[in-house]
Amino acid sequence: MLLGLSSSLTTEQYAGELDATEQYKERYIVAIERATFGAGCFWGVEARFAEIPGVIDTAAGYEGGNLEHPTYKEVCTDSTGHAEVVEVTFDPSRVSYDTLLDAFFAMHDPTQVNRQGPDWGSQYRSVLFARSDEQMQQAKEKIAELNATGAYRKPLATAVEATTGFWKAEEYHQRYLEKRGMVSCHI
Repeated sequence: MLLGLSSSLTTEQYAGELDATEQYKERYIVAIERATFGAGCFWGVEARFAEIPGVIDTAAGYEGGNLEHPTYKEVCTDSTGHAEVVEVTFDPSRVSYDTLLDAFFAMHDPTQVNRQGPDWGSQYRSVLFARSDEQMQQAKEKIAELNATGAYRKPLATAVEATTGFWKAEEYHQRYLEKRGMVSCHI
C-alpha cells in the first residue's frame, strides 16, 4: 500500500497517485547543507544562527580534536584540540553559505587568537570547518576580502580547516540560552 492507498485502485488511479507523490516531492523536499562554525562559546553562537531565516537546525558540539566522542569536561581542559562549534543545517535556496559567513564574522571578534570575550583557550578559537571544496574556497575568499578591505583593525585569526567530524555536545548544551529564558550571552 502506497501512502495509505487501497490496493483496489485501477491502473489509471494508481498512476495518478504516483504523479501526485512525485509532485509533492518536487514541491516540498528541499536540499539541505551543513556548515560548522567555531566562534567562541557555542551557546550564543547557536542562538544567533538559529534566528536566521533559512536555517533549519543548529547543534552545539565539538570538532577539530584528537579524541572521539569528547565531553564538555574533556574539551574544557584545552588538551583535546577540539573547538566549541555550532553545526548549522540550512536550506541553500533560502540562505546562502556566504550569508552565514557574514553572520559568523559579525557575531564574534575573528581577530582574537584562542579567546572570545571572557573565555580563553584553543576550544574558543575562531574556526570554520569546511564540508566541501566550495565551502573551503568561499571561506578563504571571505577572509581575504575582509582583510583586504580593512574591515577589522587587525588581520583575521580565523582558521579554515576541512571537517574532521562533528561531535554533538551533551543535551544540556543544546539550545542552552533558550532553555534558560536568556536571549544572549557575551558574544
